[in-house]
Amino acid sequence: MDLKQLRYFDAVAETCHFGQAAERLHLAQPALSQAIRRLEAELGVLLLARTTRQVALTPAGEFFHREVRRILGDLDASVLGAKSIAEGSRGLLRVGFTGTSAFTQLARLSRMIRSALPGVVLEVQADLLTPAQVERLLDGRLDLGVLRGPVAEPGIETRTLLQEPLVLALPTDHRLVAEPALEVVDVSADEFVAYADTRSAVNEAMQSSCRRAGFSPNITHRAPGTAALLALVAAHLGVALVPESVRSMQLKGVVFRDVAEAATIDLSLAWRADEPSALVVGALDVLDRHGFFSPHPSPTS
Repeated sequence: MDLKQLRYFDAVAETCHFGQAAERLHLAQPALSQAIRRLEAELGVLLLARTTRQVALTPAGEFFHREVRRILGDLDASVLGAKSIAEGSRGLLRVGFTGTSAFTQLARLSRMIRSALPGVVLEVQADLLTPAQVERLLDGRLDLGVLRGPVAEPGIETRTLLQEPLVLALPTDHRLVAEPALEVVDVSADEFVAYADTRSAVNEAMQSSCRRAGFSPNITHRAPGTAALLALVAAHLGVALVPESVRSMQLKGVVFRDVAEAATIDLSLAWRADEPSALVVGALDVLDRHGFFSPHPSPTS
């Protein structure tokens, strides 16, 4: 028994007429009749009751037809699903977000993908620092990453989403909270809180801001993520320079202040450069067409 025989039987069962079924199948009627008889012989079951005037399904034929319709339907759905995945319009898209970027970028990204590619399911991995995202992109655990650039790792390609200035995170009763304007040098004597991963792009931007202001920050505490970092600030264990989007995390005990001469930091979308999947290619095309990237993107690899 093969799929061709099942499709032949389905056509005859639908029409209850060998001539009409043969025409639908673009097949000679005698060949179709012989194929159905071979199917019945293989099964050892009479599927069709034939007379000179009509063809009707036997009870066994009615049951078999229901099962054949289910099998053919599942097969057609499987073929369509496989084609959709190969074309990049269906599948699981795993996206990482660094720090608070999920607050500012997840809704935009999700809306664009779901609108254009309704067959794609998003898996969100949040609060991942850039180095962790790069590792997951390279070993295949992530498809896309919203992270802090620049990324110098070979095999990773990025496009800029936006540039953010660093802002100062202070405890609510810090001496500088009431000051009308602040510069980076104003916190030169303070203890600093930084991210635990020394490869953090935010750490580097913070260090760069301090060096330009003429001092090296005294880092006394480190945090694995943004929420923990702000909790340390609220606990009076130091101040921090963080991307402006961190303001979206309203944590009791922390005040955010603009600070002159602080560095800016890129927020970028990253993916593997070596033959990304059709799903990733399709998602990137959708995001590009819908204006997800900076108006003047700067591709890097």
